[in-house]
Amino acid sequence: MDLALWIIAGVLAAAYVIGGAGKLLVPRERIAAFGRSAHWVNDFSPGAVKGIGALEVLGGLGLVLPALLDVAPVLVPVAAIGLALVMVGAAVVRTRRREFAYMAADLVYLALLCFLAWGRLGPESFA
Repeated sequence: MDLALWIIAGVLAAAYVIGGAGKLLVPRERIAAFGRSAHWVNDFSPGAVKGIGALEVLGGLGLVLPALLDVAPVLVPVAAIGLALVMVGAAVVRTRRREFAYMAADLVYLALLCFLAWGRLGPESFA
């Protein structure tokens, strides 16, 4: 189970760091041009999109770095819980926009983050 949690943490960390960096570096208008699934950025200010990107980058790093560096590894489930809250917010936005098909991916991320938080707080904690 520890290996599965590491794999999930690594994949999620890569996804959130790359996605968050894109939100930090790419202007909101160009993000919206990526396709229908990215039109949600039109509901937020450019600063809010950058803030979401910063949270994603920090959360993605928090999924692996504390455990890899053996510095406060309890931050791994804390980062997973924080990103789960971001995904709840994403699901709410998708619901308001009636984008239920795109919300499926958000719910998969949410489920993986909850599994990671549960695994690191419970049976496979670093303590």
